[in-house]
Amino acid sequence: MAIVVGIDTGTQSTKVLCYDIEKKDVVFVASAPHTLISREDGSREQEALWYIDAIRACFSQVTPEIKKHIIAIGVSGQQHGFVPLDKDGQVLAPVKLWCDTSTAKQCTELTERLGGEEAVFALLGNQILPGYTVSKILFLKENNPEAYDRLSHILLPHDYINFYLTGTYSMEAGDASGTAMFDVRTKTWCKEVLFALDDQKDLLGMLPPILEAGQSCGTVLKTVCKELGLPDNVVVSTGGGDNMMGAIGTGCVQGGTLAMSMGTSGTLFGYSDSCVADRQGRLAAFCSSSGGYLPLLCTMNCTITTEAVRSLLGYEVKELDSLAAKAPIGCNGVTMLPYFNGERVPNFPKGKGVLAGFDISNMKAENIARAALESSVFAMRGGLDAFREQGFVPKRLILTGGGAKSTIWRRITCDVMQLPLEVPKVSESAAFGAALQAFWTVRGGKIESIVAEHVQFDSSKSCELDVSVKDAYDKAYDRYQQYVGALGPMFR
Repeated sequence: MAIVVGIDTGTQSTKVLCYDIEKKDVVFVASAPHTLISREDGSREQEALWYIDAIRACFSQVTPEIKKHIIAIGVSGQQHGFVPLDKDGQVLAPVKLWCDTSTAKQCTELTERLGGEEAVFALLGNQILPGYTVSKILFLKENNPEAYDRLSHILLPHDYINFYLTGTYSMEAGDASGTAMFDVRTKTWCKEVLFALDDQKDLLGMLPPILEAGQSCGTVLKTVCKELGLPDNVVVSTGGGDNMMGAIGTGCVQGGTLAMSMGTSGTLFGYSDSCVADRQGRLAAFCSSSGGYLPLLCTMNCTITTEAVRSLLGYEVKELDSLAAKAPIGCNGVTMLPYFNGERVPNFPKGKGVLAGFDISNMKAENIARAALESSVFAMRGGLDAFREQGFVPKRLILTGGGAKSTIWRRITCDVMQLPLEVPKVSESAAFGAALQAFWTVRGGKIESIVAEHVQFDSSKSCELDVSVKDAYDKAYDRYQQYVGALGPMFR
């Protein structure tokens, strides 16, 4: 037996997945929840120590028999979060998360310092948007100068976990590309942005070295091995952001495949050998954690939307699905804008959830339920349009996340996107991708070969597209976009 482990630290929980590479089987999954600190100004924060506590709790559930066969670990982490450390590696402030929109002012400030959006795009291939890491650093500087004065290391959540495991500071291009301090075309830190952030401090010296895809960032410290019950010399791969690890875990490491994750956030991404930079800002020009690029659309509201409606109506998940199935495509004119957390694409930091289009005949629970499901997919259809405009030709869609468990949501997604849909057998795609990356690190070779060998799909959940419903969904999508255009000025 040889076990590789994927650790996935997300917004809601940390998961530890143990995968037997010889049997090609997930032999154990453990999970531990996180708390989220939310404030009315858009702040979304967590304590870095909670991640470590959750990892300890997860490994305490893994049997000694499994632990003794662990050879490598890969770490997936929620992107963009800022973990500030002092010279001794102590955390200086709470981690501001990807869904934090309180830094909109800092984004505007930095963009203006750099000469406007065109200048920023020329430097980075991306814009500086709320959620990205760089604005969080300026927020710390302006709102917690005591902590900022002691700042010595700038890490992202997965980098911090790697530091806990190995004692080394490192980063890789995938997660780094979501900081808005990184030139995605050259895969180097952008000195102009760092200077605009602070022209006195050596911020470049606070950023860790960028490791190549497939490299190791070290081995697990003996003290941590003892703490977690691991054998000696367990290799730790570079890891990456949850979307980058999700790409590996779904087999999205070659062109033509789009992966869509329907979790707390919604993401749509596809692998590319060359950089894909969308001037309109719909697609983030991210790097992959497998050596290429991963253009990506991210919405900040996906299962949040259905959970909000489920709570409102007082239904269980399957009951909400059954209710939504009673409504027709387009929900008899009822439209939802799912901006409960604000939104990143479109850039609506002040966004709010909206239900519109009611009249006496259509104001029904089933229409509201279906509108929640449809709106989350409509929010990502714009990303599909952007992919096609950039010359990316999608051939199939791989669906993961909580939404992939829902029969009706799978059907809606397939028909709205008009692509054949597949669902991987391993639902924890980010943790699984981290485990496969760890295997790649110890075995070598090509990641494409490892993915082809180990990523399998559940044929019972596949969907073939139904072209007969295309017009009905196009009409509903056009109405959705009209509401976005009309209400957008209120949300910027």
